[in-house]
Amino acid sequence: MKRKILVIHGPNLNMLGKREPDKYGTSTLDEINANIEAHGRKTGIEVHTYQSNHEGDIVEKIQQAQDVFDALIINPAAYTHTSIAIRDAVLLLDIPVVEIHLSNIYKRESFRHKSMLCDVVTGQIAGFGMFGYLMALDAVVNFLQPKNI
Repeated sequence: MKRKILVIHGPNLNMLGKREPDKYGTSTLDEINANIEAHGRKTGIEVHTYQSNHEGDIVEKIQQAQDVFDALIINPAAYTHTSIAIRDAVLLLDIPVVEIHLSNIYKRESFRHKSMLCDVVTGQIAGFGMFGYLMALDAVVNFLQPKNI
């Protein structure tokens, strides 16, 4: 059975390529999604992507992930630092969750140093631009593999 991974992009990520290219690069969200999906195909993973600027829509999408997806990769964007609702939704999941950020949030303004998700996700990747999504996908694929101990 093919593994299914959900990738959620938070607010303003639909403006990638136009928004602060010095911090986020020049790739558009469509280009990032195409790269994630192509990488998924190479690794035998079915990738579904979703973007919303609305916190409640993101919460509902996370809630719907249980029993449908094998893992979640999420870039909560600005909601990283503010959303207890997204945190609570992630806590409902019994699947691996990777938090991803295009920029290194710890090298930016001090208010961005706090992640509401970092202690409830499986892992966090920040600062590697678009490549971070591929790293997250590889990490999830590895995490889902049966372990020989």
